[in-house]
Amino acid sequence: MRAVIVSLAVAMAACTAKTDAPAKSDAPGAGPAPAQPAKPKAKGKLTITSFGGAYATSQRKAFFEPYTRDTGTRIVEDDYNGELAKIKAMVQAKSVTWDVVDVESDMVLRGCDEGILEPIDPKILGDTKDFLPGAVEECGVASVAWSTAFAYDTQRTPDGPKTLEDVFDVKRFPGKRAIRKHPKGTLEQALMATGVPPAEVYRTLATKEGVDRALAKLDTLKEHIVWWEAGAQPPQLLADGEVVIAQAYNGRIYNAQVKEKKPFAIVWDGQVYDYDYWVVPKGGPNVAAAMAFITYATDPARMATQTKYIAYAPSRPSALAHVDPRAKPHLPTAPQNFKRALRVDPEWWADHFDDINARFQAWLAR
Repeated sequence: MRAVIVSLAVAMAACTAKTDAPAKSDAPGAGPAPAQPAKPKAKGKLTITSFGGAYATSQRKAFFEPYTRDTGTRIVEDDYNGELAKIKAMVQAKSVTWDVVDVESDMVLRGCDEGILEPIDPKILGDTKDFLPGAVEECGVASVAWSTAFAYDTQRTPDGPKTLEDVFDVKRFPGKRAIRKHPKGTLEQALMATGVPPAEVYRTLATKEGVDRALAKLDTLKEHIVWWEAGAQPPQLLADGEVVIAQAYNGRIYNAQVKEKKPFAIVWDGQVYDYDYWVVPKGGPNVAAAMAFITYATDPARMATQTKYIAYAPSRPSALAHVDPRAKPHLPTAPQNFKRALRVDPEWWADHFDDINARFQAWLAR
């Protein structure tokens, strides 16, 4: 874990050291972005499923609409809340209607192990060395690095929280907290708020005592929590004044800050970052066309285009040469945001999700 974080931080530091320089000078290493396979020429329809909201808007602007213009392929959008069971049900029923799906990291591993995702030939991606560590898996390729962090309204809370410990301090910062109703990310941040270093989080959570410790920390907030399940909810809860602090996806907060001019600030301390991956459900009707779309969407310049619409970092370091320097400080991988960051361990969650989720659900029901 430490090696992954160091590698990622070094790569991003090289790209963000001089945000006032011309964009090309920010590229990690020398030379232009690696060449991609020839632009696909296709027609027909693809159904692409993602998480909705500002994130889906960024994908539409950066990938879906240009792909339709360039290839004639019509993109039909669908959204979900990350339920791997929906993909599994389609595959088992031999009635796959989603051609490409945006999934979180543990879903890639679980879906591949269960045989419900198509393997991706790395040759369609160009130079795989140009991807961040862990971004290319057997059945998925990462599109973005995103973060779960806490945010607050600077008008309602001018001297807001600065650390993860502050977030859990209801005496200094009274009021409701919006928290995702899911163990992943939530338990890690609760554990770090007790003083566990990022490098020891998963080793600690692998024990009964570690889970007890995380849930005990959440107990201190339980009566103050407003639970959410869809990514659009926390910025809205903040804007409406229903909560004073919200656990949220950093891109959703950035969208509220920049597009909606909301006076929000992000507490980057203790952020939990992860990748989202493109995957192709097994046995779908348009597998070849789905792979052609993934080739298109993982081009470095196109990846950079997505940062115009949401503050998620491209999974290819070379893409940062194309990113507006003004956007770079808002990315979760910017060095100033990365001092106490934890990358979600997808293998750990693939192995432990069922047991941990059972304990989390039992705690919720208490």
